Amino acid sequence: MGALLPAFAVVLLLAVLLSSLANRTILSTAALFLVAGFVLGDGALGLVSLTPADEIVAVLAELALFAVLFSDGMRVGWRDLREAWRLPGRALGWGLPLTLLVTAAGAHYLVGLGWAQALLVGAILAPTDPVFAAALVGNDKVPPRLRQLLNVESGVNDGLALPFVVLFLAIAAGSDDLHLGELGLELALGIVIGVAVPWLAIKLEQTRWFSASTQYEPLNGLAIGLLVLALGKLTHGNLFLAAFAAGITVATFGRRQRESFEHFGELIAELFKLAALLVFGALISFPLLGSVGWRGWLFAVLALFLARPIAIWISFLRSGLTMREQAAVAWFGPKGFASVVYGLLVLGSGIAAAQDVFQVVAVTIILSILLHSSTDIVVARWFDDERDVPAWHGAARRLRDRARGGLAPPTGPE
Repeated sequence: MGALLPAFAVVLLLAVLLSSLANRTILSTAALFLVAGFVLGDGALGLVSLTPADEIVAVLAELALFAVLFSDGMRVGWRDLREAWRLPGRALGWGLPLTLLVTAAGAHYLVGLGWAQALLVGAILAPTDPVFAAALVGNDKVPPRLRQLLNVESGVNDGLALPFVVLFLAIAAGSDDLHLGELGLELALGIVIGVAVPWLAIKLEQTRWFSASTQYEPLNGLAIGLLVLALGKLTHGNLFLAAFAAGITVATFGRRQRESFEHFGELIAELFKLAALLVFGALISFPLLGSVGWRGWLFAVLALFLARPIAIWISFLRSGLTMREQAAVAWFGPKGFASVVYGLLVLGSGIAAAQDVFQVVAVTIILSILLHSSTDIVVARWFDDERDVPAWHGAARRLRDRARGGLAPPTGPE
């Protein structure tokens, strides 16, 4: 475990040096950290030796998920949700639960997991991640409604899936350990902390007695996040729901605080993401990949190519989206970075089926990262009307359109 920090530093430096190339090609920094973790871990070289019982695994998973949910929540204030709710509402209100149920059915009937464990797998694999669709969200050639849909959905569904993960994990732990009253109190307390702390902090800064300097302004969001984390720890409120609620509260009531912290916060969340991916990869081994059997791998393929597409197709019936847009939305799911951390949390939870659930989740996430993070550029080019085409092709198309009455007479030479 002592080699973890130097290993992360070396891989991070390599990722930075290759980041420009990754933005233009199918090379993926997420895949780089996953593969590096596997190669450096017990699955290959054994330089980074980790077990699920190691404290660093649980601590890193907790901090990574907190940072990701806080930054996700900050991307979507209530005003953003109200202004752009029609299409994301379909994806979140119908697509998320349908993806969960279809994935759970596959885990139950194909892999043979009990319904509690299967529903837990569905909840873990339901969220999407904006990192895996970055080329679409940041491409001006992609229709704005599609970019907005992917951006809002990926920013909200981690937090929406969280209560289901917590509930199904408690159910999978056994009826003796399931206390719905305590679980509800933990979730409610997390929401209260997540709303109250940033709201009070923002209102204090808006008084005449307090004002953050330009130099310290980006630290405002960090201080709010740390205070939410500390209070959640002290009161046993749900840390992750508190983080998500805090992010939304900052985005809603503190536009200036949101803008000043946005870039800084994304960098912090990205560091935790990459570190968790390295640890996740180090926990993967050839015996684990083989132990799921052909049914586990078939489930992973079906989760990628059927679960989310079926859910999206049903959710966006008569929505006005083109087939190309629906295909792009359907492809970038159902696994996000939160799935990685949810899987690590389950692995360290101590439930009887923790290893079985983790194995199924792990192979699905591995396929997702390798496929989704390396195809975002390819899918984005579907919408690039300026990509190079033969001159005769453009001329032929214009002649065809004019013949159909679709274009005015040409104003210049063909």
